[in-house]
Amino acid sequence: MPPGIYCPTEFWAKGENQNIQVDFLLPTGIYLNLSVSCNASLGTIKQVVWKHAQYEPLYHMLSDPEAYVFTCINQTAEQQELEDEQRRLCDIQPFLPVLRLVAREGDRVKKVINSQISLLIGKGLHEFDSVQDPEVNDFRTKMCQFCEERAAKRQQLSWAAWMEYNFPLQLEPMAKGLGTGSLHISTKNIFVNIKFQSGGESFTFQISPKEFPITLMSYAIKKQATVFRHETVEKPEDYTLQVNGKCEYLYGNYPLYQFQYIRSCLHRGLTPHLTMVHSSAIIAMRDEQTNCIASPPKTTPKPPPLPKKKPNYSSLWSLEQSFYIELVQGSKVNADERMKLVVQAGLFHGNEMLCKTVSSSEVNVCSEPVWKQRLDFDINICDLPRMARLCFALYAVIEKAKKARSTKKKSKKADCPIAWVNVMLFDYKDQLKTGECCLHMWSSFPDEKGELLNPMGTVQCNPNTESAAALVICFPSVASHPVYYPSFEQVGDTDAFLGRARPFILITTRDEMISLLQTWPELPVLNALELLDFSFPDRYVGSFFLQVHLDHDVFQYLLQLVQVLKYESYLDCELTKFLLDRALSNRKIGHFLFWHLRSEMHVPAVALRFGLILEAYCRGSTHHMKVLMKQGEALNKMKALNDFVKASSQKATKPQTKEMMHVCMKQETYLEALSHLQSPLNPNIILAEVCVDQCTFMDSKMKPLWIVFNNEETGGGGVGIIFKNGDDLRQDMLTLQMIQLMDILWKQEGLDLRMTPYGCLSTGDKTGLIEVVMHSDTIANIQLNKSNMVATAAFNKDALLNWLKSKNPGDALEQAIEEFTLSCAGYCVATYVLGIGDRHSDNIMIRETGQLFHIDFGHFLGNFKTKFGINRERVPFILTYDFVHVIQQGKTNNNEKFERFRGYCEKAYMILRRHGLLFLHLFALMKAAGLPELSCSKDIQYLKVRETEPRYSYKPNTCSCSLVGGGVQRGRGYYQKQVSNIWRSW
Repeated sequence: MPPGIYCPTEFWAKGENQNIQVDFLLPTGIYLNLSVSCNASLGTIKQVVWKHAQYEPLYHMLSDPEAYVFTCINQTAEQQELEDEQRRLCDIQPFLPVLRLVAREGDRVKKVINSQISLLIGKGLHEFDSVQDPEVNDFRTKMCQFCEERAAKRQQLSWAAWMEYNFPLQLEPMAKGLGTGSLHISTKNIFVNIKFQSGGESFTFQISPKEFPITLMSYAIKKQATVFRHETVEKPEDYTLQVNGKCEYLYGNYPLYQFQYIRSCLHRGLTPHLTMVHSSAIIAMRDEQTNCIASPPKTTPKPPPLPKKKPNYSSLWSLEQSFYIELVQGSKVNADERMKLVVQAGLFHGNEMLCKTVSSSEVNVCSEPVWKQRLDFDINICDLPRMARLCFALYAVIEKAKKARSTKKKSKKADCPIAWVNVMLFDYKDQLKTGECCLHMWSSFPDEKGELLNPMGTVQCNPNTESAAALVICFPSVASHPVYYPSFEQVGDTDAFLGRARPFILITTRDEMISLLQTWPELPVLNALELLDFSFPDRYVGSFFLQVHLDHDVFQYLLQLVQVLKYESYLDCELTKFLLDRALSNRKIGHFLFWHLRSEMHVPAVALRFGLILEAYCRGSTHHMKVLMKQGEALNKMKALNDFVKASSQKATKPQTKEMMHVCMKQETYLEALSHLQSPLNPNIILAEVCVDQCTFMDSKMKPLWIVFNNEETGGGGVGIIFKNGDDLRQDMLTLQMIQLMDILWKQEGLDLRMTPYGCLSTGDKTGLIEVVMHSDTIANIQLNKSNMVATAAFNKDALLNWLKSKNPGDALEQAIEEFTLSCAGYCVATYVLGIGDRHSDNIMIRETGQLFHIDFGHFLGNFKTKFGINRERVPFILTYDFVHVIQQGKTNNNEKFERFRGYCEKAYMILRRHGLLFLHLFALMKAAGLPELSCSKDIQYLKVRETEPRYSYKPNTCSCSLVGGGVQRGRGYYQKQVSNIWRSW
């Protein structure tokens, strides 16, 4: 048989509408070469194969088609079973156009689910099996049972409780007390349009915004009964209100004005449009989700094992000897032959050093250096804490440099770090490790402090075992029996505890702390907060912080909690179970937990842990998998389209490339993938149909896609999404999360500054989505369009005000100026506190309603751009003359309006200052994310300065003006007038 042609990923992206010659290998040994459509599903292809196979020899030996399954070699050169026969050939993208039919084995339903999970998380489940790690196997078993139990409980929920899981409420934060800010709830009645899902006319009601949804539903039911003369009037408790065209519902004992949708309509002057949905429809949706993917059949329970003799074991507290290990040898070490190799080792608890580090002797550089040396640590085995980790660093030193420093008393400094690795002293069953083990190391880079060891790094070994440097060490056998860390019950035992004077006991959960304090109030107990100076948690994060502080704000801080997982030493931990429990109780949390984990599956250090958590979530939410797979398919199409646009733009003009982009998007596979899906940015939003003619791409280097969707039911126009491929969006995500948190804190104090924290989501390695704020434009475009000359566009102070007048005629202008004033104050404070740089007129935008907002947060925490060594950011925040001109309503001496603006700024800053520690904590937790501008404590120090500094203010009549940040962008000059005379007001 001739070898098949190589089909790279690019081939499948280009040839989706064409036929391809595929070799089919039958179980009888016969092979067929058939032309099949790339668009055809595996089920259709199997029917074609069987139609031709009946004319081939040995056909009578074949069973029914259902008894066989296709296999192929995928793009990662692995054999893959294709259980899901609804998938298309162009979606599978085999490495070679060769499909083999093999006899189906095992439970098909289980195989289909496993195949879908592998496809969804981007990692084959067989890779977890191949690890052959008892901890991995035990964790998978526990989490599978954990998630299946919660899924079973969810199936028993009433329709109202199921609503709370599937469609969690979208509420605005309420002010604490009356408040004196700008957040006022109008007492005027509002108009609301109601229609029934079962059909019929729609009705418009006038109702107070302080009424509850059940009152509105009772009005609608009475109105319908009156108009259609129904003899029986239904109960409003049997209905719920759905926002038209969205997966968003209004229910519960909350006033109408507290719902985000109602508040948004009030601000934009729109009439809310709602649909009355009967509980029977909700129950039908619940039953459909329950039955959409059948659960794998329960295996017959095995008989209980025969009782075993209780094993002998030793308590850690009975061992008084010093701890040591034996350093055996290394492998795959690459260094200069003129240097010497040294291994440094240290014992840590979190970031706390338990004793002095020890170093090995120097050996000559070679691929497999041999030490066979004992390394003794100045700590007794009985004093080892449960979470102690052993950290290694392999580095090379120059022999001549050693001699030159031999007379000095200072210790020799490492010249060339090579690799590092960490390992726990106790396994996941609390047993002290013994015996020989091979530790595959991670490549090392010079630390800013000159530190070689990386105690806060992962305790997972490098999965790249073929090329990574490795150390072989041997843990000693310190007793004739296994040694276990004392259990929590033993800690409460008087004799056991008093027999050992413990240096400290780390409490990881609230229940443990309460129980222990009740037993021994005088014990020297340190919880995770006290142990690690929690005012600045840059060393370790315990689950105690989660339980005490984040029990009710999981969604708000989900981004940080995912990063905290990287600090955990074992797979089975309280934080993992906590997040899975919340994700399986709230679908919105589950949605974002999935994407936060999925976006880092390309990182080797966390791929195993995150993949196992994703697998557990999928097994507990099989109904959600279908939605997530649809989103993943759409993202794959966007990536293929972006690659096509990048390649085409190098050979053709933008209009030509745009036309080719539209032709590509009009293909059936693209239209199907990019229509009728929930938005990954917000699962409440339905992306109904892609508007191909309105789609385009942007001019920046990575050619981001601008994709517009239409949803006729919403009646509010299109929904825009920007797809980026090649840019890391995690810093933008963090910045927007902080801005949203500021907005919540302000609203809780009665101050609504009309912020616009648009959606931003990282979905993979330098890929992600950004929400398009419709009906808005950049300051640069507004200035350019309102000016006669390009060179003087930025100097036209009337451009913004005239643009607002054109968009808000008559009495609406005053409200638009108020919106501008409030939002300008909010973003002045936010950008000042977060140290956001690179602010110019192209990344400051304004909505037609007057709201100002910032975009593109590539620089924050004071990491400002420089030009020829000169700092381009010379002011703490952007407040230009044209902004002040709008605030003062175009009047030069309208100081009253400006004083109101300054009052907003002062109050907003003081509110944030009271919550300064919260922001410090959240940024500290994000250090594990590996963001370039948030990698060490020095970066977070910028926030501490902002918290303690006096606030800045500005008086318009006494300030000077300077030109800062001049340059050329996209063929035109842009200059930003900025305030340079800013002083401290107190």
